[in-house]
Amino acid sequence: MIPRVGSKVRTRVTVVEGGRRRDRDDQLAAEEPLEIRLQAEGETQTVAVTMRTPGNDFELAAGFLHNEGIIGEPAQVSGISYCVDADVEADQRYNIVNVGLRRASLPELATLERHFYTTSACGVCGKASLDAIEMRDCPALPAGPRVSPSVLTGLPGKLRAAQGLFDATGGLHAAGLFDAEGELMCLREDVGRHNAVDKLIGWAFMRRKLPLHDCMLLVSGRASFEILQKSTVAGLPVVCAVSAPSHLAVDVARRFGVTLIGFLRGERLNIYAGGERIIWNGRNSSEESVRT
Repeated sequence: MIPRVGSKVRTRVTVVEGGRRRDRDDQLAAEEPLEIRLQAEGETQTVAVTMRTPGNDFELAAGFLHNEGIIGEPAQVSGISYCVDADVEADQRYNIVNVGLRRASLPELATLERHFYTTSACGVCGKASLDAIEMRDCPALPAGPRVSPSVLTGLPGKLRAAQGLFDATGGLHAAGLFDAEGELMCLREDVGRHNAVDKLIGWAFMRRKLPLHDCMLLVSGRASFEILQKSTVAGLPVVCAVSAPSHLAVDVARRFGVTLIGFLRGERLNIYAGGERIIWNGRNSSEESVRT
């Protein structure tokens, strides 16, 4: 096994360029399993195993559990810690997170549609129901914020400039939380784009900043159904992606009033839903379309 230090792994690589080869040191993004356990009154139950980049693990656990409706507010959590049980191998203790709940027993999880094995590549598969989001009683999204294209097109550069792990490894997704003026509030990186979003929302959850009604989300890859699901639960009114959305992501955005921006690159962007939050010269995009 290649030794890991933090979120990066050192390795040797053979580089072929211009018909010549050379060996050099390189760094890879770490990828290891994280087991998320719930604890209440002496009971323990595993609810998820996800492949992730180590780092911000408590935020990842909190964000995942909040996005799945298992915890609603920080007051329901008595503590989050790594597992240091004697029967757990030492090298795995930082791959298990215990989330303590302030309740007499563990929650009933059988009603959840998926029960929970995830991968860093695609997230949890098979939950493609818009009704499942509606049943969560998500907070209604506000009419704002209203943002200009110039603010939106400035987001990818700010996200990229803050991606320290990507600079070292070239192999990580990023999720960035921005305020309405386009200032970066928080960034998280992970081999899985959905993990990066969970970490970001977990950061907000643990700081009692939810719902994120005055904020915008930017993800470094595509906008999937799952990212829109997580964003909607967190109350994010504007979601942007540097690549394409899926058709289910567009369906979620249109059904729940999310402004969804795709192909946010350079001076270009596509508005797939919620154009009323995008403004030109004091007019929103819907008004501009009618006018022209």
